[in-house]
Amino acid sequence: MTVLARAAPARADTATARVMICDDSLVIRGAISRMLEADPAIKVVAKVSNGRAAIEELRRTQVDVLVLDIEMPVLDGMAALPLLLRADPGLRVIMASTLTTRGADIAMQALRLGAADYVPKPSSIGTAGDDVFRREIIAKVKGLARLRKRATGPGPSASGVAAPIALRPGSRNPPRLLAVGSSTGGPQALFALFQGLGRAVDVPIVLTQHMPATFTPILAEHITRLGGMPCHEARDGEMLTSGRIYLAPGDRHLLIEGVRGGMQARLSTDPPENFCRPSVDPMLRSAARACDGRVLVAMLTGMGHDGLAGTRQVIEAGGSAIAQDEATSVVWGMPGAVAQAGLCTAVLPLPGIAPKLLDLLRSKRA
Repeated sequence: MTVLARAAPARADTATARVMICDDSLVIRGAISRMLEADPAIKVVAKVSNGRAAIEELRRTQVDVLVLDIEMPVLDGMAALPLLLRADPGLRVIMASTLTTRGADIAMQALRLGAADYVPKPSSIGTAGDDVFRREIIAKVKGLARLRKRATGPGPSASGVAAPIALRPGSRNPPRLLAVGSSTGGPQALFALFQGLGRAVDVPIVLTQHMPATFTPILAEHITRLGGMPCHEARDGEMLTSGRIYLAPGDRHLLIEGVRGGMQARLSTDPPENFCRPSVDPMLRSAARACDGRVLVAMLTGMGHDGLAGTRQVIEAGGSAIAQDEATSVVWGMPGAVAQAGLCTAVLPLPGIAPKLLDLLRSKRA
């Protein structure tokens, strides 16, 4: 087992995240502002009611992260997005989307146009206090602010001390399946990953992204539009085919079952695991059994530790895993848990993950 020295966290990790909220609802602006400022590492520096006002405010106020509503008078979020990014290319924009099919589609379009992430927008002040929404928006704001400060500020402190990451050799068995897990910050990471993979993967790919049921079919459509491998929500009982991506539907666990002639998808309404359904752990557990351990795991940005136990089972069965590094993750929870447990063959920046996966897949078949 080799040891990879971890970079010490940058000073910016503890700096205040400066946030602007752009929403035409005074009630929603106030509710989101109170949520964010309850965290001492976040400061709401501006609240505006439309995209035009956001552009004007950006000219005079230093902002790390903008929470941007989609539907607003004067200038809506989609029209404002390119103008905002032109005014400040380093700005991290979180789109606030309604929990509708149209809202999901617009949010995914915004991600492909340069937005950093999205949050399902609360429909009323009652739901704005929902703890899941609060935890999600705080994690995304802090993570994206850290990425911005790391990109534009000084490097890691030379005096910082961080534990090394132990790496393990890759499996000698050729993978029969590529399994991907992601959560907070995941959609943008997935777009980058699948663009990098192109059409070059000759095993099936299974994917669990923590996401509401309204959003998962739209995510699948947008991954397909990247022009690489086709992606769709997995259907119960369908056979898995090489070069296709099978996405866990919202509110269903995706399980893999070995059958004569290959593998098939199974969907489950078993209770949430790690507070999530779909969850990465049941996907990986079932994949390890169905493939006799011949699974290659890619763990991307995400909050919490979903996927840790499942990855451990994959490794114990003879598989391999790689994880996204801390510097490029919005939240280094899921990949960090796997990396720090010594389960990875490599821990890499996001742009390096697709080439590494391709190397591992090709070398096993050489």
